[in-house]
Parts: sequence; structure tokens; C-alpha cells
Amino acid sequence: MNIALILSGGTGTRLGCNIPKQYIEVNDKMIICYCLETIAANSQVDCIQIVADEVWHSKIAQALDDECLAKLKGFSLPGANRQLSIYNGLTDIRAYADDDSYVLIHDAARPLLKNELIDACFDAVGGKTDTSGMNIVLGKKYDGVLPVVPIKDTVYMSEDKKHISSLIDRDKIYGGQAPEVFLLGRYYKANEELVPDKILKINGSTEPAVMAGMDIVMIEGDENNFKITTQADLDKFKYMIKTRGF
Repeated sequence: MNIALILSGGTGTRLGCNIPKQYIEVNDKMIICYCLETIAANSQVDCIQIVADEVWHSKIAQALDDECLAKLKGFSLPGANRQLSIYNGLTDIRAYADDDSYVLIHDAARPLLKNELIDACFDAVGGKTDTSGMNIVLGKKYDGVLPVVPIKDTVYMSEDKKHISSLIDRDKIYGGQAPEVFLLGRYYKANEELVPDKILKINGSTEPAVMAGMDIVMIEGDENNFKITTQADLDKFKYMIKTRGF
């Protein structure tokens, strides 16, 4: 079974809006619905679990189309940080999915997710295809997949946050994206081992998997699959919706 876990528990305070960014309407559609409709339409996704504050559950359900509702399995409550929200979602998912299932984790605030990237994630984790050019071993099943984009700017290290300490080779540095796909049982255990305190220091979904020694492969991400964090990001999304028909 392949389950999509959608993270929609953020408050979006950096955007300065009176509601979380994922519930802002663009072209009469909440931002969360853009990625949900793409995910629900993907043939490899069997069901959907959404992490969201309880006050938004009914509003989300009312906004979903029939295809989304048919795959919606339930809601999970947010945690104190993003990774605890993931852990809550994984806990609920394990009530109906076995440990050999795969969970696809995506942010509600990444609305421009493409069907092709979802397929690429599931195909790569199962060793089915290598369209990314990142040397996936065909026929090998991985513990997880992380879409990445290359870093374009020169990257520097600063030990004191005031002066440049060293230059980092940007050819070896990548920016991680969502969706990430993980083997449910091993990923749940990786997160469980960090509860209750260490998990609060986790910044990226793949971090617990790497710490646990899971075999995670990278694939090529999508520059348009950006996360809406600032007003500039929201303006960019509105522009792309208006001009490119995403």
C-alpha cells in the first residue's frame, strides 16, 4: 500500500496572514487543494492521511473533490514541530497499513507538485526506473527517496555567523524537497527512537532516516515545486497560476 501523508499543521506566521498559508484561496481554491488533487489523481497513491488542526478538518473535507474524498483515510493532529506532526501521522497510518507499505510525505504549502514527480519517487524507491540520472540501481528496492535540486549559489561556512570560515563545494550540496517516500515500518522506528526530545531538533523529513542508517536514494527534483513561506513565494505562485495554468 502507498499512503500519502500531507502536512498541513503549520501556522504560516512568516507570511503575516490571519490564517495559515495553506488555507489561503487562490483562484477560489485553497492552496492545500492543489497538491491534494494531484496526489489523489495519481494511480500509485492508495490513500491519503492529512495532518491538520482539528478546527480545519471539516473545511478541508468540504473543499475536496470526489476523487480526494474517496482516498481520504483520515486526519492526524499536529505535533510541537514538523517532525512530531509526521510521527503522529505515521502512528495513525500504522493502524491500517503494514510495515512494508510506503509513505509519501508532502507539504500542503507545496502546491505545484506534478504527477510525474510522484511517479518518479515511487518508481525509484522500488528500483523500477532511473530517469533522474542519479544512478538508481534497477531492480533494487530502497528504504526511501528524496527529490533534490542543485545549489546554484556559492555556499560559505561561518562558525560565528559573522565571518566566512570556509567555502563549501556546491557540487556536493543539494537542496532537499518534498515529496519524500519512505518504507513505513523502518521510518516509523527511526522516528520513534528520537521521541520525546531528539525529534524536536529535526529539521528535515529525511534526517531521521539517515540517522537510522536507512538506504535513501536521491532523484532529480523540480524547481517549480517550491514551498510557499513568504509573501514573495505566494505572489510567485499566484503569478504562475495566472500565466502558466498550473
